Amino acid sequence: MASPAAEMAAVAAPVPRRRRRLAAEEARRRRRARGGVLWIAVSAVLLAGVVFVNVAVLRLNLGLDEASRERAKLRAENAALQSELSSSLASPRVQARARHEQGLEPADPATFGYVDLSR
Repeated sequence: MASPAAEMAAVAAPVPRRRRRLAAEEARRRRRARGGVLWIAVSAVLLAGVVFVNVAVLRLNLGLDEASRERAKLRAENAALQSELSSSLASPRVQARARHEQGLEPADPATFGYVDLSR
């Protein structure tokens, strides 16, 4: 067994300053590296969030565009149906008014003929 004085000398031996500086510099480098990795991770999360929001907005715009097209189509169909209804209701009214006010009657199809202009 070693003597107690030798053990004390081994335990109490001072750590060289050079090693302390190297350890401190290494710790600083590790902190900087961790900070860089942290910033990269935060930036990646933020960019992923921006991409997610953009994709969601594009999907909503596609749905809105489809709804707008369907709305325009339905309005055109409604206008065509209103025009058809108006013309179908107006014809008998005009004929009845012509009969009553001016005594006009529709011509008999057997009484008129056609002239061939192709010659």
